[in-house]
Amino acid sequence: MTIGELLAATVPMVRTLELAYLETTPEKAVLALPDQEEYRNHVGGPHAGAMFTLGESASGAVVLAAFGDQLARAVPLPVHAEIDFRKIALGPVTATATLGRPIPEIVAELDAGERPEFPVAVEIRREDGAVTAEMTVVWTLRPGG
Repeated sequence: MTIGELLAATVPMVRTLELAYLETTPEKAVLALPDQEEYRNHVGGPHAGAMFTLGESASGAVVLAAFGDQLARAVPLPVHAEIDFRKIALGPVTATATLGRPIPEIVAELDAGERPEFPVAVEIRREDGAVTAEMTVVWTLRPGG
């Protein structure tokens, strides 16, 4: 089962927004939000909440890809999220999430009994390539599985 299939099966909002998992690696995840009338805002683009969910979901996908082998001993949780809207988004949008720290460094903190925190940077783009939003989600690996 792929990460996208796993998240679609376990996170109802992923199914609701029909998010598509285009790429998921331990360093980067790319998700797409289709243009859907029922999730548009007052200017005809994707609602801010839908864009936030897209970005947070992309960040979670890269975290699962990077730390899926740690799930028996730690639970990944978002700690803080911030989004800046740059341009109006119209039509479908794509989020690219990038892990902000080296995986071995984060695992070493977990090995030392710490609760590591690490940022995931997300860019949300329109079809024409323009960045419509930038987001940072800080994640933690809470020991205890």
